[in-house]
Amino acid sequence: MITGSQIRAARAIIKITAQQLAELAEVGLMTVRRAESFDDTVPNINKPNLSAIQTALESKGVIFISENGEGAGVRLRKS
Repeated sequence: MITGSQIRAARAIIKITAQQLAELAEVGLMTVRRAESFDDTVPNINKPNLSAIQTALESKGVIFISENGEGAGVRLRKS
């Protein structure tokens, strides 16, 4: 699962606001803000909402990089 820090980084890399992500994921703005508040842990929100956020970001080209000893991260898919 993705972390709050990854969600914030993903939003930054694709240059969208929390409100835009909420609309794209079809979740509430407070759900996005709450998810982002969890820093380097998996957000304590319901799994369908977290999945919707992840799917929305991936639809915009974000790739989530798993923890592999160097820390979790994000990057953009090649065009």
